[in-house]
Amino acid sequence: MLLALIVLIAIAGFGILGWRKRKNLESELERHSVSPQELHATMDSDQKVLIFDVRQALDLLAYPEQIPGARRVSPEDVLAKPNIIPKDEDAVVYCTCPSEKTSRRVLRRALGLGFTRVRFLRGGFTAWKGLGFPVEPFRGTLTFSSAAAAPPTA
Repeated sequence: MLLALIVLIAIAGFGILGWRKRKNLESELERHSVSPQELHATMDSDQKVLIFDVRQALDLLAYPEQIPGARRVSPEDVLAKPNIIPKDEDAVVYCTCPSEKTSRRVLRRALGLGFTRVRFLRGGFTAWKGLGFPVEPFRGTLTFSSAAAAPPTA
């Protein structure tokens, strides 16, 4: 009985520690976020900010628009080569989904490498467009990773 209680307390302790760690990480990420309104105001003030569209290729294919002045970079490329985003300039990354899953992945990688001037757009492209902020047609070229799409070879 005593052993079962000790095991239960240990499991609860690990659960609480894991929860606190996730909350601390989320809090850290939120400090590196920008709202669509803040980004729009920054762009209107002519303050220099680099904007990176890190949406998946299929998302961009479905919605071939982007925030004016944004540079399209595949999430795989920026995760593999984070120096695509300059370390010494203000930058914002955005993706499609309101949960900012891809943007947060890119941000975590950048923060882990000591980047301090990169933020993600809260709500992503969906929030930006939903607020009626300007968009422009995507005019770049999309590439799809054949390795991810190819069936396994025997």
